[in-house]
Amino acid sequence: MDLKGKVAYITGGTKGIGYGVAKVLMNQGMKVAISGRYAKTAQQAAASLGSSDNVIGLASNVAVLEDEIKAVKQIIEKWGHLDLVLANAGVGHFAPIDELEVDKWKQMIDTNLNGAYHSLKASVEALKDSKGYYITLASLAGTNFFANGAGYNASKFGVVGFTQAAMIDLRKYDIKVSTIMPGSVSSHFNDHQPSDSDAWKIQPEDIGDLVVNLLKINPRTLPSKIEVRPLRPDKK
Repeated sequence: MDLKGKVAYITGGTKGIGYGVAKVLMNQGMKVAISGRYAKTAQQAAASLGSSDNVIGLASNVAVLEDEIKAVKQIIEKWGHLDLVLANAGVGHFAPIDELEVDKWKQMIDTNLNGAYHSLKASVEALKDSKGYYITLASLAGTNFFANGAGYNASKFGVVGFTQAAMIDLRKYDIKVSTIMPGSVSSHFNDHQPSDSDAWKIQPEDIGDLVVNLLKINPRTLPSKIEVRPLRPDKK
C-alpha cells in the first residue's frame, strides 16, 4: 500500500511512542494529527514535526468522549478522511493493591481503557468510510501480571480484550483492528527521561516501523495481536 496522502490520528502523540510513530508515518508521506491534553503542548510538538499542511496538534483528553469526537471532526474538516487511528495515550501508577490510591486507579482505567473506547467510538464511522485501521498501544502488561501492577495490568488486560473483540465486530466492514503489546520502550512513560542507558530498549521509531509494516501488509492478512520486546534485555 502506498501511504502517501493517508491520514493518521495518534492520541498521546506529543512525545515518546506517539511522537516517534508520527515521525515515521510522516516520512512515509502520511498526514498526521497528534493529540495531547493541552493545546499548546500539542501544537508545539506538531510544529517540531513539520508544516501545518502535513501535521496538526489537537487538544484532547481521551478520557472524555466529547474531546475525541471534536478531535476527529477537526481532522475530517482539514483533510477529508481518516485512515488510521492509533490509540496510544496512556498512564501508569504502580503500588501494591492495598496502597494504590483510588484516583490513580480511576485515572488508569479512564485513560488507558476508556480512552481506547472513546477513540474508536469517535472515529469508527470515518474508518468505515475509508476501510481504515484502528490500532491500540497496549503492553506486555496486558498478558503478564506482576506485583505492584494491579491497576495497570487491569487497564492493559482490558485494552487487549477490548481490541480483540472490536476486531471481530469491525472486520465485516473491512476495518482492520490490531493491538501492539510492547515490552520495555525508551519513552517518557511514567515521567522517565530517555537517555543513552535506554539503548537496549525498543525505540519509539521501532514501533513506527511496525505500524508501517501493518499498514503495508496484504489486506487479506490481519496480525490482530502483536507482542514485541527487546532482543537483548541483558544489555541494560
